[in-house]
Amino acid sequence: MSKITELYQLVTLPKITDSRGNLSFIEGNNHVPFEICRTYWLYDIPGASARGKGHAYHTAHEFIIPLSGSFMVDISNGKEMRSVELKSPNTGLYIKNLTWRMLHSFTTNAVALILSSSAYQEDDYIYDWKTYKALVNL
Repeated sequence: MSKITELYQLVTLPKITDSRGNLSFIEGNNHVPFEICRTYWLYDIPGASARGKGHAYHTAHEFIIPLSGSFMVDISNGKEMRSVELKSPNTGLYIKNLTWRMLHSFTTNAVALILSSSAYQEDDYIYDWKTYKALVNL
């Protein structure tokens, strides 16, 4: 089992500011340690609610950015759990594979952008907590 602090990292993205507003950007294999193969976003989530019951991936790594509003991400290695608040569009959360995550406490009109290291593959998802714990040898 990996230490929980080895499974995720907060990353401050470049921020260019001038009188017209701010601009931030992400480059695969630079700001995120993988080639970006899929991008999706979550929006219109009722305020203060959760997005699902949590899951992990066998192989996929993800990078989560709060484009608007804020939300919480609970991260677990099966034994320990940490909660990370995402609230700045130039700060992202890198989450390694075999890390349980759950997004919740979305503010009204929050938008979460997720970059993935792989295309969608249903069999890469781990939705069952007991199965997850068995995979990480707990």
